[in-house]
Amino acid sequence: MAEFKEISPDASAGEKLLNWVDNRFPASKLYKEHLSEYYAPKNFNFFYFFGSLALLVLVIQIVTGIFLVMHYKPDAALAFGSVEYIMRDVPWGWLIRYMHSTGASAFFIVVYMHMYRGLIYGSYRKPRELVWVFGCAIFLCLMAEAFMGYLLPWGQMSYWGAQVIVNLFAAVPFVGPDLALLIRGDYVVGDATLNRFFSFHVIAVPLVLLGLVVAHIIALHEVGSNNPDGVEIKGPNAPKDANGHPLDGIPFHPYYTVHDILGVSGFLLVFSAVIFFAPEFGGYFLEYNNFIPADPLKTPLHIAPVWYFTPFYSMLRAITSEMMYVLIACVLAGAFFGATRASLHKLVKGGIVGAAVVVSLLMLSIDAKFWGVVVMGGAVVILFFLPWLDNCAVKSIRYRPDWHKYMYGVFVVNFIVLAYLGVQPPSAIGERVSQVGTLFYFGFFLLMPIWSRMGATKPVPDRVTFTPH
Repeated sequence: MAEFKEISPDASAGEKLLNWVDNRFPASKLYKEHLSEYYAPKNFNFFYFFGSLALLVLVIQIVTGIFLVMHYKPDAALAFGSVEYIMRDVPWGWLIRYMHSTGASAFFIVVYMHMYRGLIYGSYRKPRELVWVFGCAIFLCLMAEAFMGYLLPWGQMSYWGAQVIVNLFAAVPFVGPDLALLIRGDYVVGDATLNRFFSFHVIAVPLVLLGLVVAHIIALHEVGSNNPDGVEIKGPNAPKDANGHPLDGIPFHPYYTVHDILGVSGFLLVFSAVIFFAPEFGGYFLEYNNFIPADPLKTPLHIAPVWYFTPFYSMLRAITSEMMYVLIACVLAGAFFGATRASLHKLVKGGIVGAAVVVSLLMLSIDAKFWGVVVMGGAVVILFFLPWLDNCAVKSIRYRPDWHKYMYGVFVVNFIVLAYLGVQPPSAIGERVSQVGTLFYFGFFLLMPIWSRMGATKPVPDRVTFTPH
């Protein structure tokens, strides 16, 4: 048991209260460790706004969600009407609903930018592997949370979007039909599905999400923040002052709390403009079909998920029977290449090739729809392995070969093109482009151990590069 700290009898009432709390809960200790005495690199730039913005949007979603739940009815016969009641009759209900729906899209914009920053500056590299893994788990939870929340308005696109996505699980061999039945709770998307999704959206997934966010921040503060130069400011060889504080770091509070207030102010201006002037955002944030009550007897002409799922939806649609032969060729080529390049025993090399042949036969024997689901899930899961795929000698894009910048640029453009194609109705040209885009997406990561080592890197400075302004 820790000893109680004594305080002067002449101390102010506030100091006495804080001392009383500190003797029972480490409030001052947490404040110092995570704010006033947490030293962050002094060269943070624009991209470092998005971590704090993600936390802000999470709070917005939780608070607005609480108020929406007060009036929402998780019943297939009443759900759509309850949303209309919130929009029309609840005081300021329209604002709360639009804040929540706009917040969902804002969350993904902010998280995508946050992940992009980690990608270009190597924030997933040693010693921050666990920070990245927790971040990817947050992204996965966020996708589950958004998907389940999307069903709740019980509009046409909500209903049929859920119908299509849940039916994908039926493609899993042997257990697929039972798995789809378990998720739906019924033979079709109905009242049981709505209740399950509501429970997960409101209680289960947010609890996991909050736990992962706390773990993400704790892991980050344990190893320290990365910076645009990829230079460690707290390493054993990093320059420090007489008190042991890094010379290239500044206390998070007050410097970066003020820095983040600037980012929050800019974000809230844009966020408010969307809410008040374009909450549907041209049908991307709120689809027009979702303002029509769900009708199991009338299928919309074109069913597509919300924009933040569309890159992965494009990859799902890209896997056709024809595409399977291309994937099989990639598997066999990868196995032969690995077997010829690796310095392994002949039996091991033969085992690699044999395994590739078995996998190829399995791919031919199982429906392409299942492999589409595998590719869609694999597109997210592969992100978890990024710390072990990148073999470049330096972290930051600033000091990598110049052509690496073009590689990352093409990756971003490819991701945006896939997102666009996922919104559009299926077409022959769109299918071909999405197939090429899918191959590039996976090739970018799977071939990273090879291409990340290629080219001459630039010398990394011993200290962060920073110009006061």
